[in-house]
Amino acid sequence: MNHHYRDTRKIDPTRGATLGDGTPNDNDRIEIGPTQLAFDEWAAAGLELPNLERMREHRWKRLTQAIVDRGYGGLLLFDPLNIRYATDSTNMQLWNTHNPFRAVLLCADGYMVIWDYKNSPFLSKFNPLVREQRSGADLFYFDRGDKVDIQADVLSNEVRVLIDEHGGGNKRLAVDKIMLHGLRALETQGFEIMEGEELTEKTRAVKGPDEILAMRCANHACETAVAEMEKFARANVGDGKTSEDDIWAVLHAENIRRGGEWIETRLLASGQRTNPWFQECGPRITQQNEVIAFDTDLIGSYGICIDISRTWWIGGQKPRADMVEAMQHAHDFIMHNMSLLKPGLMIPDLIAQCKTHPAKYNQQKYGCLMHGVGLCDEWPLVAHPDKAVEGSFDYALEPGMVLCVEAAVGEVGADFSIKLEDQVLITEDGYENLSTYPFDAQLMGLE
Repeated sequence: MNHHYRDTRKIDPTRGATLGDGTPNDNDRIEIGPTQLAFDEWAAAGLELPNLERMREHRWKRLTQAIVDRGYGGLLLFDPLNIRYATDSTNMQLWNTHNPFRAVLLCADGYMVIWDYKNSPFLSKFNPLVREQRSGADLFYFDRGDKVDIQADVLSNEVRVLIDEHGGGNKRLAVDKIMLHGLRALETQGFEIMEGEELTEKTRAVKGPDEILAMRCANHACETAVAEMEKFARANVGDGKTSEDDIWAVLHAENIRRGGEWIETRLLASGQRTNPWFQECGPRITQQNEVIAFDTDLIGSYGICIDISRTWWIGGQKPRADMVEAMQHAHDFIMHNMSLLKPGLMIPDLIAQCKTHPAKYNQQKYGCLMHGVGLCDEWPLVAHPDKAVEGSFDYALEPGMVLCVEAAVGEVGADFSIKLEDQVLITEDGYENLSTYPFDAQLMGLE
């Protein structure tokens, strides 16, 4: 008789059945999460781990309360990051962004159902808040061809029955992102479709205590990965073969080594490719006595986004005076704007008080002053005064919000730009800068 061997070794033999964050101490566990490397580094840094069961319940309660507060019968989610928020489960996240095969319905009474890939309903069973696993939310043309409408009818009927049972028959249904046939089918069932993104973005904007602990851990892992990238860059730039892609690959690898998930962009550039900003990394061979600038946009441990930017000077010469001036202005810019942050401050009032750029930097300023961050870049956006649309963000900052404060500084036609960004928590009485990664001393004019 053949016996299948199952490796039951633990991730951390020094612990019992669960790890410090409440996940199973099992190398074969279904849940993705931090690696032993990350746990060891966090322990050495004295970081407190989040309790994931408590974090999941906090998110579920916030979403359910938001549904009730708006008088909706339920919330239907297709965005994979909203599904992650609601269930803390993942399934081929990047593929799911352009092939929407997952959906979650959260009813007004808290009853939650997931439609997952037909061969993987087990991926969310670790979370008892997900009461049912189904399949059949794949309403994209590649998968359903010319009969998408048939499956859309099936799905919409399932939603109707669930809302009748758990949403009091209330046909006001919030939806975040949905394919065309799905929208039509729901409307045929008599649903009034409400703006789901308004609900999810505002719900996600305020982090609970365990989400903040998770973000602190994710930030430590990201900054450790950035340090490895900087170490590699300083050791290899100028060797005649190290490209921007080679440097960026280090951040990817170190993120994955700690249980991180992906990086949303490729925003690393060197030398003249830093100007204008937003050129993504490529095969350019990096050279000594130039800047390297980057924006992490990193989805790290626990699925938390760490979005910081730094600009480095690498070379035996000193940076030019105009580079130091730009760096010092960028640093002053984000530090002044950060100093304004406090709970209760209305976003339009924040915009009015923020520092402005001198004319020579104004045309190529960054797209916003600040933006929210959580599982990705999130609501709200704090626009520059000349880009702000009246009435778009008439809301007050709240404790638990996290904002990325940033600047891109470079003159039109120049051979460099400076990019800086820190991630900042709104506290009960002000703010806390979660970012600790140092600014380049030579560009700051300190060496």
